[in-house]
Amino acid sequence: MAKKRKRKRKYSKGSGQEVKREMHRYKRGKAKSGKGGKGGKVKSRKQAIAIGLSNARKKGKKVPRKKK
Repeated sequence: MAKKRKRKRKYSKGSGQEVKREMHRYKRGKAKSGKGGKGGKVKSRKQAIAIGLSNARKKGKKVPRKKK
């Protein structure tokens, strides 16, 4: 039987929590875009996830670099 290889996490548990928190805000219509939430309301799930990952990066959590 083949051995199962252990995979390294791409995203830390903390970064997942950060995204979860942002999705919670988005679902309740409280998520804002822009610096300090001065922009408009977040309108898409993808945008909410991106904001969550960005916040995680700022806090130093393990998140892959943004693709250019």
